[in-house]
Amino acid sequence: MMIERFFKFKEAGTDLKTEISAGITTFMAMAYIIFVQPAILSHGGMDFGAVMVATCLASAIATFIMGIYANYPIALAPGMGENFYFVFTVILGMGIAWQKVLGAVFISGIVFLILSIWRVREKLINAIPESLQCGIAGGIGLFISFIGLLQSGIIQKGGAALTIGNFHRKEVILSIIGLFIIGLFIAKRIKGGILIGMIITAIIGIFMGVVKYQGIVGKIPSLSPTFLKLDIIGALKEGLFTVIFVFLFMDIFDTVGTVIGIGQSAGFIKDGKLPRANRVLFSDAVGTAVGALLGTSTVTSYIESAAGVSAGGKTGFASVVTAFLFLISLFFYPFVKMVGTGIQIKEGVTLYPVTAPALIIVGSLIISTIKRIKWDDPTESIPAFLALVGIPLTYNIGEGMAFGFISYFILKLFTGRYKELNWPISIIAIAFILRFIFLTK
Repeated sequence: MMIERFFKFKEAGTDLKTEISAGITTFMAMAYIIFVQPAILSHGGMDFGAVMVATCLASAIATFIMGIYANYPIALAPGMGENFYFVFTVILGMGIAWQKVLGAVFISGIVFLILSIWRVREKLINAIPESLQCGIAGGIGLFISFIGLLQSGIIQKGGAALTIGNFHRKEVILSIIGLFIIGLFIAKRIKGGILIGMIITAIIGIFMGVVKYQGIVGKIPSLSPTFLKLDIIGALKEGLFTVIFVFLFMDIFDTVGTVIGIGQSAGFIKDGKLPRANRVLFSDAVGTAVGALLGTSTVTSYIESAAGVSAGGKTGFASVVTAFLFLISLFFYPFVKMVGTGIQIKEGVTLYPVTAPALIIVGSLIISTIKRIKWDDPTESIPAFLALVGIPLTYNIGEGMAFGFISYFILKLFTGRYKELNWPISIIAIAFILRFIFLTK
């Protein structure tokens, strides 16, 4: 069969049935992004339906390229963390129009593409110490869970402090039910636990009168509200260079971390190297650029692809199957809108009882990286900790990263361990210091 020859099933030790099953498994594990992404980006003024279409198309295109060009069972979609930075830090925090932020995402994708072609990425990856990487990742996890807790109503803003939410509200009760359902499924290692948990929570919400049933299948919404609406010139005029760097940094390390993790577990890495690594990074970079053109935030490789690998996926055909399922999802817009639409309980307060529990759980999974921080070395642990707490407390991923880079640079320099500093991290730290001195009001 032509498919078997093209994807080299025999060499990989797999078959068509296994690859199809793996592709479906991966989709089930990551399909929650179809519901969560439009819910998040609509906070920034973007059209819910258009973002849903852009998310499905960008995910399908990037995953298809990964399957055909790189021949790996790795799926891609808009990244959790990148989407929060996109909305809560840049759009809402800095007051930048979403069109300009899409322009910044596009530029970061093109830079990533150039770095992949020039093979500069290895130097950048090796330049950032693992403890700092883990601290930043953990901070992003805390940030996502914090937003999830706010959107669930479990905690709420009470003046200058946070307080416990109103547990008598049906929306909050539904959020708590959803949190326990998804948490139970994750603990039981049920494939697609987050997606299945969200669906069950939505069904319970219908019977509780919290979620309004809007149908399952329907017309695909228009992409025109976001298609080609990015403002590249505006992003450059706005001076969003730090924003571009943060998008680039997150995309590179999300991708590399995912590829290394999956590559090691699946046995793809040979002699410490991943064959066709440039093709993997190329697929990711193209996905980000295409996603910005369509109208969604940074597209990156998903660690949930490990679910498909554990189901036996060994070739890119599994990714082709996953890509196809993303396209099919376009016809389920009424159901996606039902699950992802927020419920306004009072002026300025909107709760998301179905998607918020998923955010809390996803954040808890991401923060697990902090166990790899070198806690016995203060020059490593303090910068990691400052990044870890700085991100959620400042409500800004970029600022938290700055805390980490600057403190790492200063501690290594003044403890006589300056030889452990390399030029990329030194330049980044100095740039952040200069930014605080000259650009921060």
